[in-house]
Amino acid sequence: MPAKKKDGYLIQPDPHDPRLTERVSGIDQTGQPIDTSVTVERALTIFLNSQEIVTAMTIGDYPDYLAIGYLLNQNMLLPDDVVTKVDYDEDLAVVVVRTKRKTNYEKKLKKKVQTSGCAQGTVFGDLMEALEDVKLPDAELRTSWLYALTNKINTTPSLYLEAGAIHGCVLAVKDRPLVYMEDVGRHNAVDKIAGWMFKHRVRPDDKIFYTTGRLTSEMVIKTLRMGIPILVSRSGFTAWGVELARKANLTLIGRARGKRFVALAGEDRIVFDQDLRFVEEESSKHRRKAAVHED
Repeated sequence: MPAKKKDGYLIQPDPHDPRLTERVSGIDQTGQPIDTSVTVERALTIFLNSQEIVTAMTIGDYPDYLAIGYLLNQNMLLPDDVVTKVDYDEDLAVVVVRTKRKTNYEKKLKKKVQTSGCAQGTVFGDLMEALEDVKLPDAELRTSWLYALTNKINTTPSLYLEAGAIHGCVLAVKDRPLVYMEDVGRHNAVDKIAGWMFKHRVRPDDKIFYTTGRLTSEMVIKTLRMGIPILVSRSGFTAWGVELARKANLTLIGRARGKRFVALAGEDRIVFDQDLRFVEEESSKHRRKAAVHED
């Protein structure tokens, strides 16, 4: 695993990266002129060997991780596949993942299903078959880790706090966030982390996955595909997401803000070791989408 930075992250958002935001002029609710940051999105076309797979809208950072993770989570790239090369052409906005195994997914591409994910998220019809053999490892989630983790994530400088219109996902161990990815669609942020884990052969059994987005079936499926036993969100649930998590015994925690959270699956992994009297409520500065109507 790559070396940690001083603040503990291996990868974290860079809200000052000039490629990721633009300054745009407009007016506010009083009619006064304003100048504000907006998130940039770009098209990226992903190839697997010689076959075009998908064009995704993305902020454009970590195209190699995004491509590998997307193919993994669509069951097109297998966990034991050997990736011989990843080529990225910024001018053409194309990334090509090359594997030792020959691939052909023409039939599979014809039966893709549109999901509720932002920015063209897709899940293919036979993904459920790939989940039948998934067995999540034993793990625990201490509430002291959960509160420390969510507090650090919410106070980390990010594109969300700079410009909004973006989702974030974090890979963590115990109370330490390791990799923090952002993108215009939450599924892209997940795929970047999946790609990073694959490339660096990072074990999933002791990890926690955090997302700012909804706990949908797609989010649960991708977490299961990665083999991570605990999924946490500051947002809410869908019924199918809960059903899938319960079937797989995935620990599913939503509405995690301040000292509050709700667990709807895999509750046996939770260890209540934190005295809530010493947990602060979430600062209004760091409240995000879905933080009001779900209170």
